[in-house]
Order: sequence, then C-alpha cells, then structure tokens
Amino acid sequence: MTSDTEPLLEVSGLVKHYPLTRGILFKKQTGAVKAVDGVDFTLAQGETLGIVGESGCGKSTVAKLLCGLEQPTAGTITFKGEDITRLSGKALKAVRRNIQMVFQDPYTSLNPRMTVGDIIGEPYDIHPEAAPKTDRRRRVQELLDVVGLNPEYVNRYPHQFSGGQRQRIGIARALALRPEIIVADEPVSALDVSVQAQVINLLARLQAEFDLSYLFIAHDLSIVRHISDRIAVMYLGRIVETGRDTQIYDHPTHPYTQALLSAVPVPDPDAREHRERIILTGDVPSPTNIPSGCRFRTRCWKAQARCAVEVPALAVPAAFRDAAGPAAHPSACHFAEEKQVVPPEESRLNGNGPG
Repeated sequence: MTSDTEPLLEVSGLVKHYPLTRGILFKKQTGAVKAVDGVDFTLAQGETLGIVGESGCGKSTVAKLLCGLEQPTAGTITFKGEDITRLSGKALKAVRRNIQMVFQDPYTSLNPRMTVGDIIGEPYDIHPEAAPKTDRRRRVQELLDVVGLNPEYVNRYPHQFSGGQRQRIGIARALALRPEIIVADEPVSALDVSVQAQVINLLARLQAEFDLSYLFIAHDLSIVRHISDRIAVMYLGRIVETGRDTQIYDHPTHPYTQALLSAVPVPDPDAREHRERIILTGDVPSPTNIPSGCRFRTRCWKAQARCAVEVPALAVPAAFRDAAGPAAHPSACHFAEEKQVVPPEESRLNGNGPG
C-alpha cells in the first residue's frame, strides 16, 4: 500500500564512493569506485519499493547504507523526519532497531556455531531493553512459529535446516526487534524456484500482519513485481526509471528497463514468438570510469550526440507531462518513449502473484 502522508524513509542525493589508492607507505588516491552516485527515493508506511538492476549497479550498497553497515560519502537518509546519517551512539542504535535486514545468502548469514535460539535472540543481547532475559526464549519460539517453523527447533543448528528454512530463520531474526522497515537484499536468489514463492508469500503475510515497509532488492523482475508497490530501476549507481509496478512493466519508457524486460522468460510459445528481444551491445562500464553524460549511452540504440554531454534528469519525460496515462512517470532518458515489451497476456499472468 502507499501513503499520501510524509514518507517513512526519504533518501536524497545518496552517494557512496570507495577510494582507489596506490602505494604502501604513502598512499595516493588514484580514483574511486562510484558504487552509488546520487540516488533519491522515498518509502511510505506499509509500502514495498522494489529495486532492480544488473549485478554491480549498486543495489546492495544502497541496502548497506540504509542499515548503517556502510557510511555514505554524501547525501541524506531521513527516517521519520530525522537525518540518520548524522546520528551516533545511542541515537543511532535506537534507529537501527527500526531498520533491519534480511541477507541474500541463508548459508553464510547464520553463524554455524550458534543455535537457532541464539541466532534469533541475538538482537535482544544488543538491545536488552527490547525483551527481559526471562522472556526471551518464549519470544524466540513465537518468532519461529510466525515464520512457519516448529518452535521446538530452538536448540537446533543451521546445518540441520534447508535453504528455505534458513531464510525463514533470518526473517525471524529481522523481526525480533519489531522494526518498521525491513531491507531484503535479494532474499530468494539463492533458493529453489518453488521455495522462492513460499518465502515471497511469507513476506507478504508478515507485511500485512505487522504493517512493515519493505525495500526489496532483486535482479529477477518477475519476483519483484509480485511483491512491490513501486519499482526503481538502477544502472551504474543511479536510478534510471521509477514508477508503480504496472507503469514499469506495462509502460516502460527507459531503454534500459525495456531491455531488462525483454530478457524476462515468457513460458507461452505464441507470446514468445511475437515479442521483440532487445540485445544490448558491449559490457557495463566500469564504476571507476563512468561515461560522460548519460551513463547508459554506450549500450543504448537511441544514443545521440546530446547523450554524451548532458546528464538526463530523472523526471517525467516532456512528451508525457501533460498526459495522465501510465507512461507519465520519471525516466532518466532524453529520448524516452513508451514501448510494450512484455506481452499483455504474460503481464496479466505475472500480476497474479506466486501460487
């Protein structure tokens, strides 16, 4: 769901550069990896914002910045009207209770030497005010039940669970402190397809039950559509198109989004024959040497001289500003135009959600 009130989370001008140095004793900076290079978005209470893009586009770095695992080079992250990038000590610790993370790999994100009870209960060790020691075991068992696991599993170890069960344990840990926002960094990419649907359905149920807001990061566009209210498409450290799920999937205007959608597998043979497959040329440029102007121009079939000198703003294209149609959503392209990529029949199929 979306909200017309003040956003719960607002990110403005977010930048994260990793300096490149040379030398041992006298280190000299020779450049920087521009992992995130000016990202803006908002997240409302109870809403899910999906972030998609190729590997290396900066999605996971955004997640780490939101959770305080990395410090931004520039920009602001405002939670409930307060810039959390300026906080430290107890004030920052209090905010971190409200922004928790579910990690990508359920096999490496759980300590193999700890029991499930200790893993889920660890947030209470860091924030002892959240639960008295005498009540922690009961709370951990409740969390196991909430995510669909047997509460009697508290004394088991991670190696005794499947990948899908381990990810449920990670979700239970993220819920322990009753956060308002959960950042899910590709939470189903390491799971089998049948298990992915179960975890997505679990996340949707938990969102309704606890009024959670999700930042859902993935590279699989079909999965993102199942759970997201709005979608932001990232390329080389920046958001290039954003809008409601139907706007992005059914009425994409940025060439990169159109290329991504054209690569989504279509099970219907008839629909597959009649859709246009967009093949991008070249490789993704290095984040240490980003092209001038539009950073997608080196792979774009629409690129013209203007694209090399002028950075396109993320705004509603001029051709759609006076229209109220679904194509009127922000797109960072000088020559944005609406293009149907996913066949309508397949679009409706994807919109039904997982089984």
